[in-house]
Amino acid sequence: MKKTILIFLFAFISQINAQEKTTPFFKDGEAQIVDGFKDSSKWIRHDLWVETTFDTDGDGKLDRMHVDVTRPAQTETEGLKLPVVYESSPYYSGVAAGGRELFWNVKHELGERVPNPVHPSVIRRGKRPIISNSQIRTWVPRGYIVVHSSSPGTGLSDGSPTVGGDNESLAPKAVIDWLNGRAKGFSEREGNEEVKAYWTTGKVGMTGTSYNGTIPLAAATTGVDGLEAIIPVAPNTSYYHYYRSNGLVRSPGGYLGEDIDVLYDFIHSGKEENRARNNKIVRDTEMANGMDRLSGDYNDFWAGRDYINDMKPMKAALLMSHGFNDWNVMPEHSYRIYKKATDMGLPTQVYYHQNGHGGPPPMKMMNRWFTHYLFGVDNGVENDAKAWIVRENDKQNEPTAYAAYPNPKAENVTFYLGSGAPSVGSLQLNKLGSKEKETLVDNYSFSAESLAKADYTNHRLLYVTPILKEDVHISGLSTITIKAASSKKAVNLSVYLVSLPWNSGRNTKITDNIITRGWADLQNYKSLTKSKPLKKGKFYEMTFELQPDDQIIKKGQQIGLMIFSSDSEYTLLPKPGTELTVDLEGTTITIPIVGGKDAFKKSVE
Repeated sequence: MKKTILIFLFAFISQINAQEKTTPFFKDGEAQIVDGFKDSSKWIRHDLWVETTFDTDGDGKLDRMHVDVTRPAQTETEGLKLPVVYESSPYYSGVAAGGRELFWNVKHELGERVPNPVHPSVIRRGKRPIISNSQIRTWVPRGYIVVHSSSPGTGLSDGSPTVGGDNESLAPKAVIDWLNGRAKGFSEREGNEEVKAYWTTGKVGMTGTSYNGTIPLAAATTGVDGLEAIIPVAPNTSYYHYYRSNGLVRSPGGYLGEDIDVLYDFIHSGKEENRARNNKIVRDTEMANGMDRLSGDYNDFWAGRDYINDMKPMKAALLMSHGFNDWNVMPEHSYRIYKKATDMGLPTQVYYHQNGHGGPPPMKMMNRWFTHYLFGVDNGVENDAKAWIVRENDKQNEPTAYAAYPNPKAENVTFYLGSGAPSVGSLQLNKLGSKEKETLVDNYSFSAESLAKADYTNHRLLYVTPILKEDVHISGLSTITIKAASSKKAVNLSVYLVSLPWNSGRNTKITDNIITRGWADLQNYKSLTKSKPLKKGKFYEMTFELQPDDQIIKKGQQIGLMIFSSDSEYTLLPKPGTELTVDLEGTTITIPIVGGKDAFKKSVE
């Protein structure tokens, strides 16, 4: 009898203790903020160094990555094990300061050699143990541990930046391996006292924006066990696509003259004593020999920094996020990876908004994603819509669900060109059979906006549809086939799809004027890997895609195809005067329209 009572009392006390323990709480498939986790004064914060499998600073020792940890006190006091939200970055410890002297000179002929830009030194900032405070207030109160790491050659991490090299994939892999007990962590950069990650389940989700969004994809391409889900926001998925476009040397928006070596200098905040060697090996040899600003061709150097080539081992669930008007890291970066991951059968969703660089998915989407894949909660997120698009006048946390992207109801519609230069020609469904050719004169002094607004100019060719009587929904990638000739052996080729009339008023919205755009080097008409000087006056045919988009063009507008040469915000800027002649019969633009040809016909009849 006494034994029975004691057993009962022990079980009762154990039940009370269990009830008093703080644990994650879920509602409607989402991790909720828990009172016991949200007091920041009780969080445990510490740092360490994780040993990698590489030595990129050449000191004869395996590089160690600087890592910080923020976790609820219950992981220490109650033995609670929790999953990890992890963000890695090359920016945490500061970046280079300076002006235009840090960028390449862009005022020269295509294929012309110019002096290298000035190479700055980064002054490292930041103190231990906190590398960053990002993600912490979002995820720790919801029952996650948050981890940060400085990427190779930045901050207190060993090694060298490579801007997309293998070490930038293997570094976060090592951290995830350490979280799962497969790699060593140390309390000091040079010490031997080991640190164990006894407080985690080993399940990891990664997120971040821009370069910080690239690193989750880089880690996922290694196939590392434990990385269950990633949410890359505006990630750079190919440095070729970031610094080149269809064979053309093209800068990211807002950074005219930037190239991969400039970005290397910008982030190189690691050990001062290692920088000279790193510069010699990486920037002044590998990059100098591989980046090729003369031709803009795709080569082994760029292929090694294109994550789509490394996706075979990837198994992490992927939620992509991007802005259709991100002209820094352009929307193709996310689309190409989303499409490949979908084709591979991976759990995949994409969230696109109408604004510029950055912009994560709504918290609800991210929470459901991590709750399912890191906590194992059966919330049905894998059955949600595969594409979420923020419509033009909606809030970013109110996307519209679609079965996929591009919209499955979109069909390619081919448009033909009717003459009109130097004024405005026509863009129409009927093939005219015209043998006409029209010529523009390159002049970078005129911005794309001024060219689109001009009624009459010989510096661009412009072809427009009839005025829309009903809205037209474009979804997907427009493709141009252009037949053109140049008066020089090389010429910039810029193509914009615009909505006219151009709105320059005080209430102009980001979606009002630019639908999409693209750039190309006509010398690469056959291949991105081999450019060939153009013969003066000879016509060449080239086909390439513009940036992906999903946009509703309102009735009362006209869709315009604008063809010009040098783009003052993106391309090299050669001396004005090059002539670019377009064969109208050999040039078409294919636009993906929801409802196809019939929908467009209805909109203009």
